[in-house]
Amino acid sequence: MNKFSEITPEIERLAKKCSNNSRINPELYDKYEVKRGLRYKSGRGVLTGLTEIGEVKSYTIDDGEMIPCEGKLYYRGYDIEDIVKGFTEDNRFGFEEVLYLLIFGEQPGESELADFCKVLADYRTLPTSFVRDIIMKAPSSDMMNTLARSVLTLYAYDDRADDTSVDNVLRQSLQLIALFPLLSVYGYQAYNHYQKGHSLYIHTPPADLSTAEVILYTLRPDKKYTELEAKLLDICLVAQAEHGGGNNSTFTTHVVSSSGTDTYSSVAASLGSLKGPKHGGANKKVVQMFDDIKEHVKDWTSENEVKEYLTKILNKEAFDKSGLIYGIGHAVYSLSDPRTKILKKYVGPLAKEKGKEKEMALYEMVENIAPTLLKEKRNRPVSANVDFYSGFVYSMLGLPLELYTPIFAIARIAGWSAHRLEELMSTSKIVRPAYKNVASHKEYIPMSERNDESG
Repeated sequence: MNKFSEITPEIERLAKKCSNNSRINPELYDKYEVKRGLRYKSGRGVLTGLTEIGEVKSYTIDDGEMIPCEGKLYYRGYDIEDIVKGFTEDNRFGFEEVLYLLIFGEQPGESELADFCKVLADYRTLPTSFVRDIIMKAPSSDMMNTLARSVLTLYAYDDRADDTSVDNVLRQSLQLIALFPLLSVYGYQAYNHYQKGHSLYIHTPPADLSTAEVILYTLRPDKKYTELEAKLLDICLVAQAEHGGGNNSTFTTHVVSSSGTDTYSSVAASLGSLKGPKHGGANKKVVQMFDDIKEHVKDWTSENEVKEYLTKILNKEAFDKSGLIYGIGHAVYSLSDPRTKILKKYVGPLAKEKGKEKEMALYEMVENIAPTLLKEKRNRPVSANVDFYSGFVYSMLGLPLELYTPIFAIARIAGWSAHRLEELMSTSKIVRPAYKNVASHKEYIPMSERNDESG
């Protein structure tokens, strides 16, 4: 380990002091009725804003009581299941149409969509030497940090970087949406070459490709992919494009945008939020968990063996000993996640194309067993979330683990952009919730009278 990363004995000593003086008594949160995580004890979020962009429905209210229901997700009032059904029946890609819908608030006509796709294609060009001077320098094993660094650096290339007028923010948003696939994949290619010693590929995608096709084209050495691969990746992007204003990274967009800061800073902040394993980083953990299950369970077809090992995971005796069955349960959904239902419908054909039917059966078995185990422990219904099958899709597509969360970001910047524009146009107040100080007031102690532990 290099000296920059070293934790010295002095830091260890100071960390103990920090730990001793930085913990809030948990009882105080109940005493002052603090809504930790901006949630009520029931799990329902505290209302902090209004939006017309995305709606998440997971319960109904009956006589003031929350009744769990089948999950629904709406983009600008349209049911996502209807949206996916519409473009798949027409045998076309849907992510660009969803982008248009989320940002402009209406479904595009055929010529409007074609013009919009041309705008994105025109913006899918990085500044001269950006790949060499920025992406190739100091490549990181974490693509989310690489992506955030690239976004912040683009600020220096923008003559109107701080202009928060609607037309300029829209221009910046569309440029970043168009560039996210390149920034993500090129960042991975640099890491794969300089830190893992593999060949370096920097492919320039043709202008007529969809976002999903751009990802596969620029990632694979031979630039080739099947129609089924691209269409299923496109559905993954659609399913992750937006999830209401209260999800952690989108709420970050609202908070940071409310300060009046620039688009690049706002997007970088949301990337930092999405990176967390409790948010966008979960699909990577799902694949790693299943690799662990396949290694330790002798018979994948035995429900008893799989259940026994899942119980060990839940009891912190196996896998990463976190006690979490990744991909099962959600902060909002209980009976079902509509995005999971959409993905599962299309995962089967890809599993068959890839010869992964056995793995598919294992996923389905865990999806059936795990909710029952978790319900016994948490006393509330849970179901598989979008990360459960998206990670499986990415693994079948041969996507590296390092790109799982960036692909989530490639999708979710659609929602972030729509919410940033909505925040700038609809509100003028900086987000400023209250925090109650619970420390006692103290008398100042002169230096000569202090207890010096280092002396």
